[in-house]
Amino acid sequence: MRVLMVEDALDLAEGVVARFSRSGVTCDLAPSIEAARDFRAVQGYDAILLDINLPDGSGLSFLREMRADGDRTPVLMLTALASVDDRVEALDQGADDYLGKPFDQRELEARLRALVRREADRKAPQITLGALTYAPKERSALLGGKRLDLTRREAMLLDVLIRQQGQFVSKARLYDSLYGFDDADVGVNAIELYIARLRKKFAGSGVSITTQRGVGYRIGLDG
Repeated sequence: MRVLMVEDALDLAEGVVARFSRSGVTCDLAPSIEAARDFRAVQGYDAILLDINLPDGSGLSFLREMRADGDRTPVLMLTALASVDDRVEALDQGADDYLGKPFDQRELEARLRALVRREADRKAPQITLGALTYAPKERSALLGGKRLDLTRREAMLLDVLIRQQGQFVSKARLYDSLYGFDDADVGVNAIELYIARLRKKFAGSGVSITTQRGVGYRIGLDG
């Protein structure tokens, strides 16, 4: 899961990002609306955590902007404003949920998982490619009817490839889906390692990942 947190209280935000990392969630941090726009211009997200009071404007205005553009990414509002009117306004503007500050990290993660599950349930329950069946909701897969043992990043990589099956996906796009902007010490060539691992697991199944130099990787069926 990849999340964008739009929050200018850096002590709070950095603590949340660190705890997300330990639980397997990639979280990018934008301290302003302008920074959030920059992140969204180059990266898609499973959900957005959005503060209302930001240094360069209202999070509600940013939310309206997203919805006006047709962006249905689940949004969880985070704010110290806790009146019923504040909650109603946020939900009326297109927020999917609302959590007041201070909050417990466990509740934040539970609400976030619920939002992402709800969005996944709205889409196809599974994707099939030959002997491979992938369940986006759980990010799990069956190969020939048997559960495929996948690490978190292998599952994330498979998720991107199989949603674009038949099309080449660039190494840069795959990298952006697996790593946060703070993972500067991880080179883009790390993708080759995970591709090799998936190929080994698919061996003999009829499912393959092909490479086109300078273009990217494509998942499909042999022949």
